[in-house]
Amino acid sequence: MLRPDAPERIMRELDWNLLRTFVVLAQSGSITEAAGKLRLAQPSVSAALKRLEERVGKQLVVRGAGQFHLTEAGEALRREAVEIQGSILRIATLMRDVTDEIRGHLRIALASHVVCPLFDRVLAEFHAAHPRATVSLDVRSSAEAISGVADKSASLAVCLVRERNPRLEYRRLYREFFGLYCGPPHPLFGREGLTRADLAGQSAVGFETDRLGGILQAVTLLRAEAEMRDEMVGVSSHLEEVRRMIVAGLGIGALPVHVAARDVADGLLWRLPPYDDPPPVDVHVVWNPRTRMNRAERAFLAALTEAIEATPIEERTYS
Repeated sequence: MLRPDAPERIMRELDWNLLRTFVVLAQSGSITEAAGKLRLAQPSVSAALKRLEERVGKQLVVRGAGQFHLTEAGEALRREAVEIQGSILRIATLMRDVTDEIRGHLRIALASHVVCPLFDRVLAEFHAAHPRATVSLDVRSSAEAISGVADKSASLAVCLVRERNPRLEYRRLYREFFGLYCGPPHPLFGREGLTRADLAGQSAVGFETDRLGGILQAVTLLRAEAEMRDEMVGVSSHLEEVRRMIVAGLGIGALPVHVAARDVADGLLWRLPPYDDPPPVDVHVVWNPRTRMNRAERAFLAALTEAIEATPIEERTYS
């Protein structure tokens, strides 16, 4: 049988509330004053002291007519209890710091040249709110971005979507419209009054997904309706490289209208027909609900989806 003051017994049976009551009692110097501070009845404080003395197996307080003082054991316990109380307060601080400060790494796979003010705003607000969280933006083809989400190597993806994987979650982030463009070396550059017929037989450059059955099938049909050449002279999965080939004059290519607007204003690109009813393409946020996300990933995804839901699609449509 364990002695009353055996460490194992004390550790198992000691109640922090008894220690807290004892600390207040030791600081107060009387049962009456301690009861007032603890908002307890005097008998409750006396009973708590008795239980604590039973737990530690020592007399802790000498009480009598006109006297109240701690025994040697009581003073030793008071010192330890005050230290324990400080440790508990530090635990609360540590837990608050862990809860309040979000850390972790956020890996976002993006299709090339995603231009979306809403996404940029959420990213800026996320960094301002959680400066210790880190972010990497990996530019991939849309298919590669979705694969990264599926195999859990990416936190989420921002990309075009052709067929939905039932194991993934999707939210439409924004809608953009594609137009046809040529660069300064091209014979159609700078010409006014062009019609779709002027594009017949012209060479094209484009994205690897710009084909029938691909994500950019609408762009493929646009070229077909203009009777441009079927075989493209240059392809890339990155918008910047498609733009490079268009500017260099390799052929006519399709770009998002709002992305190409600055190059048109700077004289690097020339918009070609058709000008009405350009094909729309939706860009989605994609994530894997089976991925065990860290706090930074969860916080960013929550902020982004909330912003999407709070913003009408008309304000997320760029033309």
